Amino acid sequence: MIRKFILRGILFLAILYCLWLTVGILRYKSPSLKPSARLGKEMRGTYHIHSSLSDGKKSVEEIAAEAQRASLDFIILVDHGSPNRESLDAQGKAGDLLILAGSELSVSRGHLVGLDISDYAGVFPQDAEAAAYAIRAASGFSVIAHPYSRVPWSWGEHVGYSGMEIVSAYSALRKKPARALLFLPAFVFKPHFVLLRLLKRPEANLRKWDSLARNAPIYGYFGVDAHLLYRPLLSFLNLHVLLDQAPGEKFLEARSQIFSSLREGRFYNSVNAAAPAGGFRFHGSRKAGLIRMGEELDWEEGLALQVEAPFDRRFRIELLRNGRTVGETRDRELAHAVRQPGVYRVEVYLEGGTPLPKDVPWIVSNPIFVRK
Repeated sequence: MIRKFILRGILFLAILYCLWLTVGILRYKSPSLKPSARLGKEMRGTYHIHSSLSDGKKSVEEIAAEAQRASLDFIILVDHGSPNRESLDAQGKAGDLLILAGSELSVSRGHLVGLDISDYAGVFPQDAEAAAYAIRAASGFSVIAHPYSRVPWSWGEHVGYSGMEIVSAYSALRKKPARALLFLPAFVFKPHFVLLRLLKRPEANLRKWDSLARNAPIYGYFGVDAHLLYRPLLSFLNLHVLLDQAPGEKFLEARSQIFSSLREGRFYNSVNAAAPAGGFRFHGSRKAGLIRMGEELDWEEGLALQVEAPFDRRFRIELLRNGRTVGETRDRELAHAVRQPGVYRVEVYLEGGTPLPKDVPWIVSNPIFVRK
């Protein structure tokens, strides 16, 4: 009798689980992978990808084919090495796709990504600060990789690191193995649904980023850290790079444009699997003219900031100063008069109709730094 009761209970729970998972899968609509109308000076790509040239499972050619299917404009390989010259040599074009590369260095404080380092002829130092200086001396720039993951970053003095990863897909998956098993059956049908449900608000990353940005310009990156599962990951988290002019036809010219925008913080991040985010804008104005995202300037009277989010869905815009909300709206635009210095950035949250957790931002801009 007791055995029958237990079996019925297990069967009942199994049915409830199947219904719960089925409803979630059916309610989620995967983002379109069809080429959207090009937004001119905006390019969408995926950052932090490992190929078989280090510890990834697919070749550069196979990854490029997946990226083309995801309608990406560019991908950024960061194969391990000091630097990884094979990966740097693999840069080029595959149809309309730009294949860019840097290298993920194992240094004394953790993992550091060096970008725009193709002309570096030596071996990067193992000391983190020395490596950052060497990357800068080679006209490159550096990004702190997954600072709160299995290889945490040991924070020291800021020595000119250009950016830090504020979301890492691989780290998010590793931190929730039990929860991943709960959604495992859904991965076959809707992998993005599972990835979205596994995302957690990167509170420590955001808090540290806001702290660092108060003293020096440092930019935030969404990275996938892909070693496998390339098909869902490439269109999961994206960088949206804003160019001064349409990308050049020649590879080296287009590569220089993208790296210049990344170097100067003229890009924003999106959880693209939750909803397409192309067209978002964050900028400002002053007497001298336009203020671009990523720019550092002195405070003066008459500074104003503008957020534009031309999306046909429910969302909430939050404007933050030094990590605290100073403006909020559910409209498509937000205007803010700057009355005091600070580090201003934007987070956009989806409201309803998405498996993305409510406290995980769909879009994260890079800051505009208003100094004393």
